[in-house]
Amino acid sequence: MQGIPVTWQFLLVLWLGCCSFTVSAADPFSNTRTKPLPAIALIIDDLGNRREQGKRVVSLPGPVACAFLPYGPYTDLLARHAHAHNKEVLLHLPMQAVEHAPVMLGRGVLTLDMTEQQFKATLDYDMAAVPHLSGLNNHMGSLLTRHPGTMAWLMDAIAQRGDLFFVDSRTTSATVAEQLAVEYGIPNTARNVFLDNVPAPAAVRAQFRKLVAMARRNGTALGIGHPYPGTLEVLAGELRTLEQQGVQLLPVSRLIELQNQGQPSWQTSLSR
Repeated sequence: MQGIPVTWQFLLVLWLGCCSFTVSAADPFSNTRTKPLPAIALIIDDLGNRREQGKRVVSLPGPVACAFLPYGPYTDLLARHAHAHNKEVLLHLPMQAVEHAPVMLGRGVLTLDMTEQQFKATLDYDMAAVPHLSGLNNHMGSLLTRHPGTMAWLMDAIAQRGDLFFVDSRTTSATVAEQLAVEYGIPNTARNVFLDNVPAPAAVRAQFRKLVAMARRNGTALGIGHPYPGTLEVLAGELRTLEQQGVQLLPVSRLIELQNQGQPSWQTSLSR
């Protein structure tokens, strides 16, 4: 600063300091926090009975979760295949329904007339039948999931194991499964959209876009589908363009974490 009067030097230093403060003070606000991309998760149910069908599901792009019936002839093989391809493996747990006799749901079904010991023993066998388990969701269950007692037995067993999440498939509006999962501190979420109650491709595509619209509106959404030809055809196409639409496909476990962000710890980790 040679040649500049001392007074002006002082004022110049003061002015530069003020500018520096202003910039640093504004920095936290200049990097505007971007809103997270809307996110969906997908589960394909009823796997394990047909080999080629299951392999098509595993080949879908992205972390589509695979839910296996416990005693399907290809459950063990396909669950290992899914795990090797970085797909989350779920037990698609058979539960008694209002409209179907338990015998129609095959082996391993949980029923309302079981004792707690019978219930938990059957559940243990079902879980042991599916390797690389990350979580569970209910197969049928419109009767069982509305009963707090049986859902308490289920969540107690999951909590004892300590490494699984639970997804309420919401096969009845009277379900209390999600509520009991929260009470037992189980990471959980619930189905928002069934993709293929009508399995025609046009109907599946409409449901998928409903799921995406819900994620855009609420931040997250979970869809459940089945290994129908129309469902697999639609998903194979839609999932390849999902990122271009500004929507992310997440594993179910990650979606649950995202849904719990910002919530009080007591609300996400209640235990009985």
